[in-house]
Amino acid sequence: MSIFDKKLYVSLTRQKTSHTFTKIAFKPLHTNLFNIVLISFFLTIGCGNLYSQEIKPKKTSLPTGKQTDKTTKQEEKPEITPKDTIKLDTVRPKKTFLDGKVKYVAKDYAKIDQKKKTITLYNEAELYYKDVELKSGIIVLNYEKDEVYAGRIKDSAGVLVQYPNFKQGASEVQPDSIRFNFKTKKALIYNSRTEQGEFKVKAAITKKENDSVYFLKGARFTTSKDIDNPEYYFQTNKVKFIPGKKVITGLTNMVIADVPTPLALPFAYFPMSQEKSVSGIIIPSYNDSNTRGFSLQNMGYYFALSDNYDLTVLGDYYTNGSYALRFESAYATRYKYRGNVNIRYENLISSERGYPDYSKQNIYNIQWSHSKDTKSNPNSTFSASVNLGSSKYFKQSINQANVGSNLNNTLSSSISYNKTFNTIPQARLSLTATHSQNTQTEVINMTLPTLQASIDRVYPFVGKDGVKKGLIKNINLQYNLSGKNTIVTTDSLFFKPQMFRDAQIGMQHSIPISTNFKIFKYFSAGASTNYQETWVTKTIEKSYDLEQSKVVDKTINGFDAFRTYNFSSNLGTTIYGTFNFGDDKRIQSIRHVMRPSVTYAYTPSFEKYYDNYAVDASGRITTQYTRFENGAYGVPSKDNSNIVGFALSNTFEAKVRDSDSTKTEPKKIMLLNNLNLSTSYNFNANGKETLAWQPLLVSGGTQFFDNKMNVNFGATLDPYAIDNSGVRINTYNIDNGGSLFRMTSANVTMNYSFSNKGGKEENKQSERNGGRKDDLFGTNTDLNDTRNSQFANDSNDDDENVITEFFNSKIPWDMTMAYSLTYSNVNRESKITGNSIMISANMDITPKWKGGVSTGYDFVQKGVTFTQFRFERDLLSWRMAFNWSPIGTNSNWNFFIGIKSGVLSDIKWNKRSTSNR
Repeated sequence: MSIFDKKLYVSLTRQKTSHTFTKIAFKPLHTNLFNIVLISFFLTIGCGNLYSQEIKPKKTSLPTGKQTDKTTKQEEKPEITPKDTIKLDTVRPKKTFLDGKVKYVAKDYAKIDQKKKTITLYNEAELYYKDVELKSGIIVLNYEKDEVYAGRIKDSAGVLVQYPNFKQGASEVQPDSIRFNFKTKKALIYNSRTEQGEFKVKAAITKKENDSVYFLKGARFTTSKDIDNPEYYFQTNKVKFIPGKKVITGLTNMVIADVPTPLALPFAYFPMSQEKSVSGIIIPSYNDSNTRGFSLQNMGYYFALSDNYDLTVLGDYYTNGSYALRFESAYATRYKYRGNVNIRYENLISSERGYPDYSKQNIYNIQWSHSKDTKSNPNSTFSASVNLGSSKYFKQSINQANVGSNLNNTLSSSISYNKTFNTIPQARLSLTATHSQNTQTEVINMTLPTLQASIDRVYPFVGKDGVKKGLIKNINLQYNLSGKNTIVTTDSLFFKPQMFRDAQIGMQHSIPISTNFKIFKYFSAGASTNYQETWVTKTIEKSYDLEQSKVVDKTINGFDAFRTYNFSSNLGTTIYGTFNFGDDKRIQSIRHVMRPSVTYAYTPSFEKYYDNYAVDASGRITTQYTRFENGAYGVPSKDNSNIVGFALSNTFEAKVRDSDSTKTEPKKIMLLNNLNLSTSYNFNANGKETLAWQPLLVSGGTQFFDNKMNVNFGATLDPYAIDNSGVRINTYNIDNGGSLFRMTSANVTMNYSFSNKGGKEENKQSERNGGRKDDLFGTNTDLNDTRNSQFANDSNDDDENVITEFFNSKIPWDMTMAYSLTYSNVNRESKITGNSIMISANMDITPKWKGGVSTGYDFVQKGVTFTQFRFERDLLSWRMAFNWSPIGTNSNWNFFIGIKSGVLSDIKWNKRSTSNR
């Protein structure tokens, strides 16, 4: 290479300017300085257009008005322009080989070879043409053949680096080398690597037929992160690949750890839609049960109905006739709402017909969760949290394993709509449907629906300045409307005609009037009165039936109403006390805040709404009742109420010198979050049926260890003694030879959660089923889909699992403990009725192994409570999980191994035992 050539390459390297090429023809030129400069100039800006002048007619203009004959009849003669004396090039120029701009850049040099018609880019080379982007160690552009070549280069150690990266539109390939034709759009690619959704594809030779079809030879495809050294892959020799749509293969064999398996298919079809999800068949899993026989479980179909909602239909079938159906749907509209619906139905048959242990039953469960985005309409909200169904569903379901749900005694639901009207005064409207179901007694309480309407407070005595100060100006009134349809039924009558016949419909109007003011500057006082009018659609009439020899209730349909009113007042203040120990002490001061309050409430007697009825055939013994019994809003009070209440709230806070010497301000520590005492005195107590003083209620709570441990306690202290039968008598306990107060009950609960990693994720599905948020009763296991990890905050990020030293690796762990102690002394039994501890711990045993346990011990029953062991192994693209509950009626085990990726989730093996329940 000449000295000038070296200077030319250096110049191109420094400038790194993007160039546009136009193919031109040159006559042979002598290699000298002038010719080289001329070639470089023409390659950069292109050749100028050589031209010759043509013969142009001379323009003439006609005058306005009349024209003479000579002027009008004379023919115009063309003006001859002499030709340019420069001779035209006899070589006809060729068309440019590209119809777009080609831009390139290279780190080391860009070499132009006029004889070979090539441009060579070396080291971190980049070339851009239309929608084609090519980056590689070396790129050779042949502008005569309209082709480009790209490959790797060797570094100083002789290792091949800078693999080509070919991108056209949405398709991207990382091969060892590539050859591409700009005109035909065809390419020949060696050792290509590409990603299509969750799939990674590598092929020895790839032929690009056009923009949408590729043919691959010696191909492997996998969902492994490392395409060059995958833990598993599918090997095939012939592949037709349509990016973003599908892959069609010939004979396909599954290879695990580079060992071919007997799992093979004569041909295979893999969908690769660019959409988030596509419809498809869900392959079932095989299982067997001692009570129900062989089974196919979780077979079904997934419907990708649109981008906003989908539907999954699943089913199980057992050879003894048992079957189950499940419908699961999720929906969402951005900035509007999102939710999901689960409907489950199971027809369970145990044993065989004719055997003594034969049984058949139908169970179901409906779950619906809906939330509305507040951005869509801030003046209205709609939400739903529904969990209803058979009371025994979570105990008997063949596809749910969640002890937290089994031990919960209540299923609850709520659907609500709220609307705010921006009027003056502001008005609010809400509609709510609620459901509460006791799974032990199978009693269901529902409101379908509850209507709440209110108008904001109105201050009629406030002036134009808007200042609310003093007794009169703070007087305000409000209007509230409430209406509800209450239903009390059982599991067996749910949504049957009798359930609706027993419904109670009512409506209540209330107008509260209140005010507040200051007394002696430091006392806050308030007074209020409330007028209520209650409407009902059903009343009852009690009478003694001589034929049946008992009291019967007769339902009377029709409108009826009762009206009540009451009065209340309150007085309270806040007292601050500080105990200083000195700035040089560890504890500098303790602050005590007390908030005493006194309340008074009076409700007159509304005996006029009560009638008498005979309780025997003679009619001499009568008792009172009100026709509004069993109403939606209760009954009017028979006796007047005249009660004064006392309450005292306390908080304790300390200032402690910070252990960090750089900080000048002391640190505040909460010693006692709350310590509350409350009782009341009834002025109308007669000393027999009712006693004057109510038991003193004591409750409190605090936190320790940086708010990681919560401690709560409570106690009930009764000032009255009891007789031999355990009934409270009108004698103070201290006068009966006892202490000032008799402790009838007490309880202490402690919860402690700590870990060496981030916040622990809550067990949301368990809570939705009615169980606990934590995993003290084990993790929720939905046997429909075991692809999700048993452990919260499970991450596949390998960076978190890097072992820095052999004995100093990061071992994430978390632990949750709960302790409960209950004392009872209602009837002088003085015993511990509850004393138990529960522990849940999870730990990353190794970077790839996770283990966990949930267990507990009951010190009263002297036995181990629910226990679950769980293990999980991260197999990179695969996941293996095992959980085991060894004791109790819920004892079971479950083993799973399968591919993590959703596109190959049907490649799995799942085996589980049948619960003893």
